Amino acid sequence: MKILIAADLHWPVLNGVATFSRNLARGLAEQGHEVVVIAPSQNGKKSVEVDGNYTIYRTRSTVFPFYQNFRISVTPQLEVRKIIQEFAPDIIHIQMVLGIGQAALMFGRRYDIPIVSTSHAMPENLMDNLKKAAMFSRPINYLLSDYGRRFHSRADVITSPTASGLKSFGKHVDKVTKPIEIISNGIDLREYTPGPADKTLYKKYGLPTDRPIVMYIGRMDAEKHLWVLIKAMRRLLKTHKVHALIIGDGVDREHMIKLAHELGIAEHITFTGRVSDEDKVALERVGTLYAISSPAELQSIATLEAMACGQPVVAVDAGALAELCHDGENGFLFALDDDEGMAEGIAKIIGDKALREAFSKASLKIAKTHNLDHTIAAFVKLYKRTITNKQEEIARRPVGFVDRIKESELAEYMEFWSSEDRETKK
Repeated sequence: MKILIAADLHWPVLNGVATFSRNLARGLAEQGHEVVVIAPSQNGKKSVEVDGNYTIYRTRSTVFPFYQNFRISVTPQLEVRKIIQEFAPDIIHIQMVLGIGQAALMFGRRYDIPIVSTSHAMPENLMDNLKKAAMFSRPINYLLSDYGRRFHSRADVITSPTASGLKSFGKHVDKVTKPIEIISNGIDLREYTPGPADKTLYKKYGLPTDRPIVMYIGRMDAEKHLWVLIKAMRRLLKTHKVHALIIGDGVDREHMIKLAHELGIAEHITFTGRVSDEDKVALERVGTLYAISSPAELQSIATLEAMACGQPVVAVDAGALAELCHDGENGFLFALDDDEGMAEGIAKIIGDKALREAFSKASLKIAKTHNLDHTIAAFVKLYKRTITNKQEEIARRPVGFVDRIKESELAEYMEFWSSEDRETKK
């Protein structure tokens, strides 16, 4: 198959959506499919590059100043149209509802190309970073979830990495008009495996070797609620010799470093910033357990990767994390923003070797059910079925059938927004 992936977030951006779209592209290409990804340029200028076994078309972009400091393509319609016309994909898979996703949806419908759309976004991920808009969070969350519902309903099939992810549609989930399938983002179990820690990493990152290490890997942005982990560390250090390893970068990093200093525990926390892919995989085996306090996870690939390396998990009981951290089986859950509960869960694991080993085995067992090979196979099966259904739908159309999609790209784009307005007024 010729598969086009529309990814407003893609490598080298570091987050779950970007990681998934890259893993998907690589996995599909490994199976012999021809894969093209459309993603924002990292320097603002359009370009073409090859990432191993698939091609990335980079569209013109600008910095998005409000969230994560990544780049977005605001008006990529002409670029996306040209790529679709020249590549002539059998199917389009949309990853986000931003500019590239909007353009891919518009032209996919115009040219009768089957479309799969994956819901990755949770409104809370954005709102936690827009402090000045906090008083408007409830109505904005409502509008964003309804917009997501209407956007995805224009595709042929919708997917979500978890059942909990459907909550991103909020109260509007019952209005979704297209089939929804749950397909895990998956992880590469050939890359993430249990094993001994590389001793050179302790020296490289200044890590102690005489105490348990509580690990977090991921973005350091406001919606991750990393302050909960920092405050949990303050509680733990009153009774335990323990160290925290926080790997990653983000707009909240300096704030978290400052908080650690204010609490007098900075020497017990290592903030590495962004690390190489090789070091990231190797550091997965350094931690004694993985801790995450982010309440807005649609799945959390980072948690899955840690579990695949044999790490027990202490996680907030929010979002989709309870689908990975099974309380009392491979870790402990704690209530939202409850640093005391988080500290208690961590203390139980680091203080009981037998419990940690049992949790480690359970994490490995759960992680195996999210093998990326299974994810790729599920999407290939879905793509083929969606293509067949689209062909049958087109064949059933009566002679002279006039599709709602307009002849002019601009008319189609305007029709999309006017239809949004009409539905909102109902």
